[in-house]
Amino acid sequence: MSRIAIVGGHGKVAQQLHGVLKDHGHVPVALVRKEEYRSELEALGAEVRLLDIEAQDADGFAAAFEGCDAVVFAAGGGADGNIERKRTVDLEGSTKSIEAAGKAGIRRFVQVSAIGVDNPVGDDVEEAWKAYVDAKRGADEALRASDLDWTIIRPGGLTDDPGTGQVALAETLERGEVPRADVAAVVAACLVDDRTIGKQWELVGGSTPVAAAIEQAV
Repeated sequence: MSRIAIVGGHGKVAQQLHGVLKDHGHVPVALVRKEEYRSELEALGAEVRLLDIEAQDADGFAAAFEGCDAVVFAAGGGADGNIERKRTVDLEGSTKSIEAAGKAGIRRFVQVSAIGVDNPVGDDVEEAWKAYVDAKRGADEALRASDLDWTIIRPGGLTDDPGTGQVALAETLERGEVPRADVAAVVAACLVDDRTIGKQWELVGGSTPVAAAIEQAV
């Protein structure tokens, strides 16, 4: 049994992940900003700890990670037009998590990023989208440069459709959609497979069962 700290523990991917981890015998530790989320997340099988991603520093993150064996960064500033939150949540939330994992003596770190963020962004895109892509790219660069045992998952367009258990997983893929439930299944599988350390994959819906997709990708 492992305790898995999930930064952004009230997010939609995280809410799917809590149940998957619990079903696999792990303890998901949901790190959230608001006490009011506690009963909802505990009902999903998560232990709840408070963490304000934007207000707290790396020491605060490290305290929230205490007793955990791995970290999943699944936070996001959302699809709104708030450019500042792309930096404070998507980028700085990640970099503080990376630093805090080191402080807490945690090696394993899985990050949920986004498909295609290394590609150039056209001049015609909204500033908020450009800020989001820049933030995700910077967060991935910071994690790759760390000495942690990292895995980066870059899903395509996220949907709330039921999970299929079948995906496409590779270093680069055509842009597509993927249910959040299948993203959670891939993250959970990567956490316990050391062959995924040092790997960065894009993820969309596909026709290959999760375990087989990872087997092919490693």
